[in-house]
Amino acid sequence: MNQEDLVIIGSGPAGHTAALYAARANLDPLMFEGSVSGGQLMITTDVENYPGFPDGILGPELMEKFRKQSERFGTRMRAVDVTSVDFSSRPLRVSASGDDYLANAVIVSTGATAKWLGVAGELDLTGKGVSACATCDGFFFKDQELVVVGGGDTAMEEALFLTKFASKVTIVHRRDEFRASKIMAERALTHDKVDVIWNTVVTAIHGESTVTGVTLEDTLTGESHEFATNGVFVAIGHKPNTEIFENQLDRDENGYIVVEPGTTLTSVEGVFAAGDVADHVYRQAVTAAGTGCMAAIDAERWLATQE
Repeated sequence: MNQEDLVIIGSGPAGHTAALYAARANLDPLMFEGSVSGGQLMITTDVENYPGFPDGILGPELMEKFRKQSERFGTRMRAVDVTSVDFSSRPLRVSASGDDYLANAVIVSTGATAKWLGVAGELDLTGKGVSACATCDGFFFKDQELVVVGGGDTAMEEALFLTKFASKVTIVHRRDEFRASKIMAERALTHDKVDVIWNTVVTAIHGESTVTGVTLEDTLTGESHEFATNGVFVAIGHKPNTEIFENQLDRDENGYIVVEPGTTLTSVEGVFAAGDVADHVYRQAVTAAGTGCMAAIDAERWLATQE
């Protein structure tokens, strides 16, 4: 049985920043990267809003730099998925690839996954006009016409943000009224750059090197037609990657891990959460990195009290 001081689960900006700080504090962290490492930045093309890169950087390239910096200070990495945890007793138990690991402290940074439409063309054109983050990618669509899919507060926020750059934003919603709060819906409906197509779903996204249009289907009549657009922003929500922590950590109604305000402390002593796994508001690489730093410091201080 492997005994560790600190285990980090997840290898996005939060996980690697936590690893960097923990390694420099001589905690000798063990990181479980997952079979697919790097988080959501691995499917992001140009990143222009991360500090320190004035000319921008590709998402996978940025994550490679994160990884090299973690390794430089001695973080040990396993490219396997954690399949289960047991936080009910001490030491904490983490299971991965058929092996069990005991840990004095654990940092959870498994991130969140955008919910996608699952339609033809969506996967191939992700990063080429298809996005789930207006804050990340809106800048690239100056004076272009865009489609936002969704009807909740997230969709309204995405649409309104995109009006700063786009010449026109069309919200496509499957129902005849928004699920968004009244104030957010009103802001979108009264904006002169925003149009709405009701009772409609996107059934396909078209384009080769970039998005050129979508196929829209009327949910009442079943009729379909083509609609030209330069980009598609999918805003139907995010799902935190917290399934393995069910019945282990307190989670909110949407599955995000609950932390004490202003900290990364979870409902279990010695377990800390960082990044999008506990953040349903900002969901940015830079904020994830910030909470990764917080988690490492919180873990270091907590471990010091246990010695």
